[in-house]
Amino acid sequence: MSLRVSCCVKVLLLRVITFVTTLYCMVLELKLRKIGNSVGLILPKEALAQLKAGEGDTVTLTEAADGSLNLNHLSEEVSEQMKVAQDIMHRYRHTLAELAK
Repeated sequence: MSLRVSCCVKVLLLRVITFVTTLYCMVLELKLRKIGNSVGLILPKEALAQLKAGEGDTVTLTEAADGSLNLNHLSEEVSEQMKVAQDIMHRYRHTLAELAK
């Protein structure tokens, strides 16, 4: 009986810890700045650490299904996969356009 209670307490504790860790969310209010003839966004070091990115790295800005935008660090593996996908989409653009109808 005590083993069953101990097991349930561990599961409950894990659920609470998981719930608490998912509550943390970084919210930063950033200003757009003119950089030459463009407009840029300066990311603070906390945001760069969260992205695991640094100066000179490539990041992607993608639109989610709900219309929000996501900023992600682009790893070398993902970069290579994106190049292959773009090549396939370019080669088969007419076929893909017909399938999309």
